Formats: sequence, structure tokens, C-alpha cells
Amino acid sequence: MPIRQLSETMINQIAAGEVIERPASVVKELVENALDAGAARVEIVTAGGGLNLIRVTDDGSGIPEQELVLAIARHCTSKLTEDIHDIRSLGFRGEALPSIGSVARLSIRSRTANGDSAAEIGIEGGRVSAVKPAAANRGTTVEVRDLFFATPARLKFMKGERAESSAIGDVVKRIAIAFPAVRFTLAGSDRSTLELPAADDSPEGRLRRVAQVMGADFPDNSIAIDAMRDGVHLAGHVSIPSFSRANALQQYAYVNGRPVRDKLIAGAIRGAFADVLPRDRHAVTVLFLTLDPAIVDVNVHPAKADVRFRDPGLVRGLIVGGIREALSNAGIRAATTGAAGMMAAFRPGAASYAHSGPANGHRSYEAAYRASGAAGFDPSRSPQRPLDMEFANGGFGENGQAAFDAGPLHSADARAGQDDAAEALLGMALGAARAQVHENYIVAQTTDSLVIVDQHAAHERLVYEALKNALQSRAVPSQMLLLPEIVDLAEEDAERLAMHSETLARFGLAIERFGPGAVAVRETPSMLGETNVQQLVRDLADEIADNDTVDTLKERLDRIAATMACHGSVRSGRLLKPEEMNALLRQMEATPGSGTCNHGRPTYIELKLADIERLFGRR
Repeated sequence: MPIRQLSETMINQIAAGEVIERPASVVKELVENALDAGAARVEIVTAGGGLNLIRVTDDGSGIPEQELVLAIARHCTSKLTEDIHDIRSLGFRGEALPSIGSVARLSIRSRTANGDSAAEIGIEGGRVSAVKPAAANRGTTVEVRDLFFATPARLKFMKGERAESSAIGDVVKRIAIAFPAVRFTLAGSDRSTLELPAADDSPEGRLRRVAQVMGADFPDNSIAIDAMRDGVHLAGHVSIPSFSRANALQQYAYVNGRPVRDKLIAGAIRGAFADVLPRDRHAVTVLFLTLDPAIVDVNVHPAKADVRFRDPGLVRGLIVGGIREALSNAGIRAATTGAAGMMAAFRPGAASYAHSGPANGHRSYEAAYRASGAAGFDPSRSPQRPLDMEFANGGFGENGQAAFDAGPLHSADARAGQDDAAEALLGMALGAARAQVHENYIVAQTTDSLVIVDQHAAHERLVYEALKNALQSRAVPSQMLLLPEIVDLAEEDAERLAMHSETLARFGLAIERFGPGAVAVRETPSMLGETNVQQLVRDLADEIADNDTVDTLKERLDRIAATMACHGSVRSGRLLKPEEMNALLRQMEATPGSGTCNHGRPTYIELKLADIERLFGRR
């Protein structure tokens, strides 16, 4: 077949295959055009999941009548100078409108601020109609009907209306977070109206917009991020470890205001939370990276969702370090959703309060009472034993009256000293220990709340952090191999490993070059025991090639430290003295990340006094 020039319509349809994947892609391109035009208000209307109708109206600068023809021509744009590396707008390729017009029925109606009237142009399946006068306010209205009517094969790959509408809503929310000063509305016959009022473009305004999109719980369960390294600025918010999701859909990342889905950023977020979240849980994040446009390439894909950084190691290190430092400085915090779940469990419902079996491997209070008999019941043997039995017979006399006159077990002066010490502890974050429940849960009281602590999970985190600090404060002990292990690699991989040999040696892995395409491993970390050296080195080479880091080895050592911490911590079922419980609470307050255990479970739940009073109808 001879070489021939493709028609303009065919070229546009090929471009549409890359740019316009589904109705949400159309909404993304049109909303970005509106924002580039300086819009303060963007209204989106859809029907049929966006396949029947998409209408985007803005109050931006508008398109002059004489430029409407250029607006729907390929590679015509007002947003790009001669320097392709200096991109400061969301759009710049000049492909969206002609691509949409090649597969749908497109009309553009626009009026500039100084224009006496509006003008309109249409394009249907690639055929352009003449420009004609129209009536419109300042700004632009773009209407797309019968999407993919010109390429019916693409319609077979569309999902149902509900799924397409959900994707459109996600796109609008993702863009809206980056532009809090713009008012967004999304409506249609197939969905409820989404309205995001404008806020000011300040940190507080951004957080209000984030709350509009991600829910009112997020601000109360998030930590602010603000870090700078070598001209790259990182800002935003991340959730505390105990506030997580089952998927990564609520991880939003922006590069110079552009929403992106970048695997390097996603991997950095996952690495930053590796110590505090289980593998099947994901943090909720909103991160904004601001850097010189010359050191980031946004011209990777026509959809502009991917970016490439000139120094990926710098960006990854900034994200991981910034998040971990923020988590460390945030102190101990529990998710507010834990208290909500606790209140729901306390409310009367269909569930029975009686225990049908053991609770956490121990008998319930009621079961212990029945087993011992009323006369022989000893409260000290109960899982809910008081820390300090002030009165004999459980605090009641033989006639059932409170035995306040039975005589205390301690002198008045000693009891007063204990009261003063307990009163001082009430002002601490986790308060003063009051009781141990089911030989595993510490009940503590603060000035305005009730705190329940899982003693095993809490101590597990404390031991793990101590082990990590020991690993970081000195070189990891290594064991010398009887015979060096030779690992054959690509020459560039061997070179990368050699460049990181000093860092690897700190973690107990001693390697050196062994010819042009191999490395010799002479020592391995003793904590790893017998390990597959070949696989470990290849994994490290792959990670260095992708991210220019050697976190794979560190993560393996951390996992071993986590296992050691789990087996070396206070076990469930161990009775603790009051001073032991208070010591554990004080250590938790002083240890970063102690709000969750090594497996990502919460170590404590806090229930405010106001919530307790609501349970009893006092509020």
C-alpha cells in the first residue's frame, strides 16, 4: 500500500482516541479551558452520563469572533509561547476542541468583555459550520452532544450512565480542589447537583474547599504539610494514620496547580505511610507541588495526566521526608471517626449486650460472677478489676449500702497525694489511667474525655520505634558471606548500585563492582538471616532505576523490626499495675506515630464527655 496523507478528519479522530477517552475527559478539557480563561464561575450540565449532553459555561475572558475558527483548528492555542519548557497553563496542546468536534456535535458560543455581541461556531463529526451571531453574556458556553456518534465503536467501551456520571464528578472535584476561588456547579438529569461555593485562595480557604470535596471529617483528621527542598515546595494536608481508606481514590496530587496521577508521587505517599498503615489501607492526601516549569515535563501524554521530573529522587525524598516529619511533629492524635463508631456501638439496637462467648480470650464480668457465685465473687479476679479497691466487698456493705464508712485501705495523707498526682495527669493528652478492662484495654480519664487504649497495640508501636531509632543511630550489624555472591546485572544497573554502595553499607549490605556487568556481595544484614541475595540485589537495582532510592532494603529491615516488636511487647491478658499503665500512656504521648500500631490499627479511641452526655440524654 502506498504512503498517503491522512485526511484532517481522520487525524482528528486519531487524536481524539488519545485525548477523549470518555465523557469525563471532555469535561476535564473544557473546564481547564474555562480556568485558563480566568473564569470565576464554571457551570457543568450533563445528560446520559455525558454521552447525550455536556454543557460547560464560564464567565471568563471569552473568544473574539475572528478567532473562533482557529479555536477549533488543530494545534492552535493562545497559551503557549515559543518555549515548550515554560508551560504555566492547564492546556497548551491545542488538540481538545478539534478532537471533540471530530467525534461529536460541538458548538461554541462566546462573547468577550468588550464585545457588543456574541458569536457561535459549530462542528459536527469534523465538518465545520460558518460563524454566526448569537446572544450570550460575557464568557463562553461549549456544548457537546451525541459524544462518539461519529465513532460508534468507541461507544461499546463506555460504562453505564451512573459510572460515567461518577467519573465526571470525580474530575470536577479533583480540579476544584486546586482552584478554591472558583465556584463550580455540576448538574444533570442523571445526577444530583454538586455545588462548590467559592472560597478565598488562602490556606484556610483551600482547606474549606478540600472539606467541601472530601467531607467535613477530613480537616479534623488531617495534618498540614509545608516543606521546601532545592526550589521545590510541598504543601497540603495528609490524614492521620488512623483515618484511612480501602483504596487510593482520595489521594489528590497537583503539580503547579495541575491535577496529576503520577506513580512516583503515589509511591512516595505509600512509602511515607509504610510504617503506620497496613498494606491494604491508604492515606487520604491533598498535596501541592510547586516548582520551576523547566524542571518538570507535562508534555508526556496528550491527556496531560502524567508528568516527568528532572530529578525524581529529589521529589520523592521531599514527599516522604515532608510527610514523615509532619507525622512526627503532630503528636498523638486519634481519628474522630473512632469516637463516632464507639457511640454507635453504645446506642441501643438489635444487638444483645450479653456475651455468648469469651471476649478477647477472657471471661466477661457477668460470666465470672456466675462462675464464682455471688457469695464468693472476688472483684480482683474480674477482667474489669479496679486499679485500687478502696472498699472491701467491692465497695458495698452486707446490707447493700455503699460502705463509705468502712474505712479506707490507705491513710488520708497518702490518698490525698494520690489524688493530687492523678489530678495533674488529667491534663495530659491521654490522661490518668483508671482501670484495666478484659486484661487488655486501659481506661483513662482526661479533663474532658474518656480514653480507651489497647495495651498490646500501643506497646508494640513503642518497641518498634525504639528498634527503628537504634537501627538509624548506628550502622546495621552485618554478617560476612563465606563466599561472595556474584550477581549478574545490566551494566547500567551495576553502575547504579555501585554509586549507592556507601548507603547500602550503612544498612549492612556490602557490595562492590565485579567486572562490567556484575556486583559482588560480601556482607548482608544479619537481621535478614538467610536471604535470597540475588533477588534482593535485583530488587534494589530496579528501585534505584525507578526512584533513585534504596528503600527496599530499609523496608525489609523495618518489617523485621516490626515482627520483633510484636513478639516483644506487652501481651494481651497481662495485668498491669496503675503505675505501669500510666507509664505506658506517658510513653505513647512522647512517641511519634503511637496513634496506630505497626499493622495500622488504632492504639486508642477517645470519647469526649459531651458525646457521653449525649448518650445519656444530658445534652
